Amino acid sequence: MANEFRTLDCHSAEYFGDTRDHWWNLDFLELLGKRLSLDRVRDVLDVGCGVGHWGQLLANVLPSSARVQGVDRDPLWVERAAARASARRLADRFSYQVAVAEKLPFADASFDLVTCQTVLIHTGDPGAAVDEMVRVARPGGLILAAEPNNVASALLFDSLSFHDPVDEIMARVRLQLTCERGKAALGEGNKSIGDLVPGLFAERGLRDVRVYLNDKTNALLPPYDSSEQRAMLEEHADLKQRDFWIWSRDDTHRYFLAGGGREDEFDALWSVAIGGSDRFDKAIAERTYAGA
Repeated sequence: MANEFRTLDCHSAEYFGDTRDHWWNLDFLELLGKRLSLDRVRDVLDVGCGVGHWGQLLANVLPSSARVQGVDRDPLWVERAAARASARRLADRFSYQVAVAEKLPFADASFDLVTCQTVLIHTGDPGAAVDEMVRVARPGGLILAAEPNNVASALLFDSLSFHDPVDEIMARVRLQLTCERGKAALGEGNKSIGDLVPGLFAERGLRDVRVYLNDKTNALLPPYDSSEQRAMLEEHADLKQRDFWIWSRDDTHRYFLAGGGREDEFDALWSVAIGGSDRFDKAIAERTYAGA
């Protein structure tokens, strides 16, 4: 199984599999490195590092002498990130420790680059996390946040869903948006905070705030034989087997009610959300499915 962590009761465990290695195109990161002058970076802090995907991916566009310190609130992820760095021969440059984004254990002005990926979406107070990131960055340093707008995915189409009834499409959007608002209301993070992050930076007086959109798409096209596509299909099969959508059914139900959804409408919306899975499997088997 490509994601050995998928059933663990740890934050983001469902999303630390092989598919995460394909979230970014290397040539786009190289362009980002040039735009942001990452060749001048010497000390890096990776906030909410998970098992190390983001920071270790940035190693491709950082100077070979740059040192990267990663922090995560979960001791298991810290342990696995260190093991992952060692396996990739990065242990001499990468180190990890337990810490939370809202209270970083570092002195003011300690790093040239302070970065995070899909971390602010999980914090109850993203402003507090940004404040800490700013505090530990050196004057003239860089704060780099890679955060998504996940609800936008509810309006992405493929060869199966493009002609779905409008009411069905909107039901999926409604369920996801209601759940995202419920998750935020419970203090568990805003999964679509990406659009708001530049404003958080501007509110804190950061200069030269720039916004770029990741150019990566997840194309799934016949014959589905690349390592990325195989990982995507393996992940899909595992989630389907465990009755898992974006969240488990129980978490989806909890977020939906917290977001103002009605109990008597949840089952129907859940069925719409996961109802296309058999149709997807059939199209994959027939090699007629296409999506990007």
